[in-house]
Amino acid sequence: LALAVLAGLLFMQSCETLDPMTRALMALRRLQFKLEGIRSFSILGINLYGKSSVADFSVEEGLKLFQGFGSKALPAELTLDILVLNPNDGTAGSTKTVMTLNSLESRLLIDETPTVYGDIDTPVEIPGTGKATTIPLHMSIDLYEFFGQWGYEKIIGLALDIGGKQRNAARISLDAQPRVSTEYGELIYPGRITIISKGFR
Repeated sequence: LALAVLAGLLFMQSCETLDPMTRALMALRRLQFKLEGIRSFSILGINLYGKSSVADFSVEEGLKLFQGFGSKALPAELTLDILVLNPNDGTAGSTKTVMTLNSLESRLLIDETPTVYGDIDTPVEIPGTGKATTIPLHMSIDLYEFFGQWGYEKIIGLALDIGGKQRNAARISLDAQPRVSTEYGELIYPGRITIISKGFR
């Protein structure tokens, strides 16, 4: 009988310990992500903002790009804006929870082609207000490494469509693994998520 009582007490203590952790995991699963857009995009230091065709490049810029393609190197820098929504605002049965996004390790997919990895520069607090927080995600990629076989015109056209005047975020997605700190320590999002521009996930 004494052993049974002891086992019962240990079980109750375990449940009391697990319950807050379960709530923290549920709050984590409610986090939602969306690709808001492309903040900036440059190739070989050439800003693509406002450009829509190769005709928009100066003679010097066009020569620099052509030489880069000939050298099989088209290094690009881009910054994506990610929206993070924390719906844990104390309504609809949720517990008001402030979270800190420590990491958003992400693989960039362009036209569904997996390319490079990137992460946020610093942790970002995500308040439990039901409002989205914008987080910049900077990435570096050599476009020739992944798309050089397309040829010069097509690869430059891809860059212009994504980072130029149109800023077509539909051609981009992220395969991401969020890490969030809570009062119970750092929690890893259960499974990788796909972040796209068409809506929150």
